[in-house]
Amino acid sequence: MKEYSKERTDAMREAAFKMFQELEKNTSSSPTECSSWLHQSPLPSSCSHQSHFFHKHGFLLIPSFATNDEVTEMKAEMQRLVDEEWDFQNNAKVFRTDEKQIEEQGRSDYFLESANKVHFFAESRAMDENGQLKQEFISNRIDALNKVGHGLHVVPESSFHRYTMSDKVCKLVEDLGWEDPVVPQSMYIFKQPRVGGEVTSHQDSTFLYTTPRQTCLGLWLALDDATIHNGCLWVRPGSHHEKTRRKFARNVEHFGEKAIKDRSNVALGDMTKSQMIFQNESGVEQIEWEGKIPCGSDNPWDSLSHVGFVPVECKAGDLVVFCGTLDHLSLPNTSDHQRNTFQLHLIEGEKAGVTWADSNWLQYPKGVSFLRLERET
Repeated sequence: MKEYSKERTDAMREAAFKMFQELEKNTSSSPTECSSWLHQSPLPSSCSHQSHFFHKHGFLLIPSFATNDEVTEMKAEMQRLVDEEWDFQNNAKVFRTDEKQIEEQGRSDYFLESANKVHFFAESRAMDENGQLKQEFISNRIDALNKVGHGLHVVPESSFHRYTMSDKVCKLVEDLGWEDPVVPQSMYIFKQPRVGGEVTSHQDSTFLYTTPRQTCLGLWLALDDATIHNGCLWVRPGSHHEKTRRKFARNVEHFGEKAIKDRSNVALGDMTKSQMIFQNESGVEQIEWEGKIPCGSDNPWDSLSHVGFVPVECKAGDLVVFCGTLDHLSLPNTSDHQRNTFQLHLIEGEKAGVTWADSNWLQYPKGVSFLRLERET
């Protein structure tokens, strides 16, 4: 990806600032004139300004949501987990979101079984031709990682669990309208300096599908300053009103109908077939950049702005909140500065009449429920 001059960087930031001002201005009308994305009904007149902004535009930026101590604790705990628990010699698996995503995540039991556990996934650039961690990363393994997931939030007494169950998280989710919030997954995402790869355009509901309506909520916490040079989020405001375009689903040919219905990881079908497939939703218009970077990656800032994306730069501790159908992505880290994040994904639970799709890749072991958010009384 090309390097941008200071003048071009300043111009991009000024354009983003003006965009946010315009979005804020467009939120000044009565909340009742805006529909809740979650409930598809008018917002109550008593709803907060942040709730109004969220449902109108599909995302929300909350400065200083986490304290410096919380950020420091999460980063220190992740370093300990990597040093003490990553068996990189036997489980150096890669995670990717590009055109080889199905090839990589669609054949890995290690990925499949990470639902409520802590598993480690490396950057493809950190692996050699034999699928082993390159020697240069052995002494500082954390620099090789792409992400750790997907059950950090269920580890008792961990900083990730304390944050997930904190009153401020519960209060925020309640304010935005969730009635029975449960947490299917959490992820610690790395954007390593100079090698941290892009995350292509996608909707989170593709991977966290619920019925009879989409209820996925993303909570993206910056653990480092996130800038347009080290891979901050880019969002397309208003795109949350679009329908979910595709599902990342368990392949019935591999698992068999019974295993999928039983939410089992034990495949009963053709084991030579991929575990996962992307399924386009019937009757939903596709966009040309789904699973890609719009208009290529040679000059991405201009291409992204042209189709309506805006960068969301953050300070460490800031939180970006967004709907599961919001179109978003992040570009490669071309800087010398890391960009770590901790991300939670919530959905409405069964008490709200919502069901987790049995075709979703992520399924907990039989009898184990998603963590439910409940405020202390």
